[in-house]
Amino acid sequence: MKEKHKQLKKRIFDIIQIGNVSDLPSRLFDIFITVIIAISLVVTILTTYDELGKYRTVLDVAEIVTVVIFTVEYILRIWTSEFRYPKKSRLRAALKFIFSVEGLIDLFTFLPFYLPIVFPAGAVAFRVFRVIRIFRLFKLNQRYDAFSIITDVLNEKKKQLFSSMVMILILMVASSLCMYSLEHEAQPEVFKNAFSGIWWASSTLLTIGYGDIYPITLGGKIMAIVISFLGVGMVAVPTGIISAGFVESYSKIHRIVYMEEERPIRFLTSTVGKNHKWVGKRVKELIFPPETILAAVIRDEEEIVPKGDTEIRENDVLILGAKKFYEDDKIKLTDLLVKERHEWVGMPLKKVPISRQSLIVLIRRNNRNFIPDGDTVINAGDELIIYQKEG
Repeated sequence: MKEKHKQLKKRIFDIIQIGNVSDLPSRLFDIFITVIIAISLVVTILTTYDELGKYRTVLDVAEIVTVVIFTVEYILRIWTSEFRYPKKSRLRAALKFIFSVEGLIDLFTFLPFYLPIVFPAGAVAFRVFRVIRIFRLFKLNQRYDAFSIITDVLNEKKKQLFSSMVMILILMVASSLCMYSLEHEAQPEVFKNAFSGIWWASSTLLTIGYGDIYPITLGGKIMAIVISFLGVGMVAVPTGIISAGFVESYSKIHRIVYMEEERPIRFLTSTVGKNHKWVGKRVKELIFPPETILAAVIRDEEEIVPKGDTEIRENDVLILGAKKFYEDDKIKLTDLLVKERHEWVGMPLKKVPISRQSLIVLIRRNNRNFIPDGDTVINAGDELIIYQKEG
């Protein structure tokens, strides 16, 4: 009975997690929650229209239904949190989910609805907190990987963005000081001190141009023109960084999905076929790429440490690896899966535009491994084992 209870809990956990394409109930749950989120947001917006007062009952019912669904989902996530954090106890797993970003977002999607019920005296004040329902938008972000590209780009480019923001702040403070020096005597009530021009500097640099504070002296006007031009350039810097990040991310996704998939590897295995040219040869007679060694030979389920006189036989499984696989050695073995749209498809190996410090040492094709030569033509679906020496 206890085992069945655990299996049921695990099944519920699998269903309420972000969709598994091969799991129909999980995908249907994702679609269902997405629809509920959309309905909740529409209801939230429609309740702000006084003209729709006659539909207030319908909107209230829809609000209650969506809130109940979000509440049940939240309880289920707490109940199954032990599978989300398998290394923690039930209590610690539940607490970790509750205080996680995702858990807080889930909580804020329905908590403002219950606050006036628990504390009737503050019902009016709690209406303000119902604005927190906008956090339901973040639940959509959790359900679709495409949205995560935004956070990925910001995370990858955080150093460049921080540098550009520092530049903008420095320019903002400098322009405020300059404008104070030029405008203080002419407008002492506007530019009272060195930092009184921060609002003007921010609105000018960020190209808002609000117009409530502006220079009246010739020097101030010239400075404003210069700052305006600099502002256009400064705002373009973080915009360009984010735009470039999006292009890189989508190009990478397109390449992985449609053209190629690259995976770093430390070791690779190759089975010696019946007509392989290495059959009958000794290890010392074999030619390997620089810094690559034959690490082991598996023969009849027995592991053999190869020596120079070890003879290679049919059906031997050879385990190859870099001689010293450390980051400082700058040696890398990569498994590159070539897809249909890749530019290398149909191209002989000798014409492949590859770095001189890279070497295609093995090709896996139709579950068969072979060592290519210059005339070997690359096909879609080939896995290329590439040896790279960097630096």
